[in-house]
Amino acid sequence: MAKEESSITDNDEIKNEGRENKPEIDTQKTESENNDKDELVEIKPEEKIVNLEDKLARTFAEMENQRRRFEKEKEEAYEYGGFAFAKEALNLIDNLERSKLILQNDDVLKNSEALKKTLEHLDIINKDLFSIFSKNNINPIESLNKKLDPNLHQAMIEIEDDQKEPGTIIQEIQKGFTIKDRLLRPSLVGVSKKAIKKEAKDKENNEKTIDK
Repeated sequence: MAKEESSITDNDEIKNEGRENKPEIDTQKTESENNDKDELVEIKPEEKIVNLEDKLARTFAEMENQRRRFEKEKEEAYEYGGFAFAKEALNLIDNLERSKLILQNDDVLKNSEALKKTLEHLDIINKDLFSIFSKNNINPIESLNKKLDPNLHQAMIEIEDDQKEPGTIIQEIQKGFTIKDRLLRPSLVGVSKKAIKKEAKDKENNEKTIDK
């Protein structure tokens, strides 16, 4: 029995020695390292608040931009919604002017009382149209004796005139109009240019004949 007890004691000592030789795991240190990693990955509450405030500010800014765009589009639709209609309505004025010219150049009607009354009625209609246009911010472009402005006028012909500075509008072929601050249609005009002297003109004609 004594021998068996001694062998059991020896075995226990060997097991204990094996346990002592194994490295002990520092559980506290491992938990601390894991907590440090979690703190690095996790965003702090203060940073979350800053990010949310930034997103909220961007959202409000975008909403404000959209509201302004909508207001601008609505305003333009209200102010210029009749642009196409107004442009078509100008044909009425053009037709009235053509009618007056045809009647005035008619040899049968010249100097007649009927022609005089007809022209008076046409003038009344013309004035009423201009009045209606004016109330709707549609106004004629002043052209005669003005310098040619490419934004408002379109030069159709050049007319020799030494009394006017070159580029001055001396003839209005078709009246132009604006609607508020936009061009509805340009004025078709004739502009002045320096008169070519007879000698220079003859020389130019001769050069053209030789070239042919």
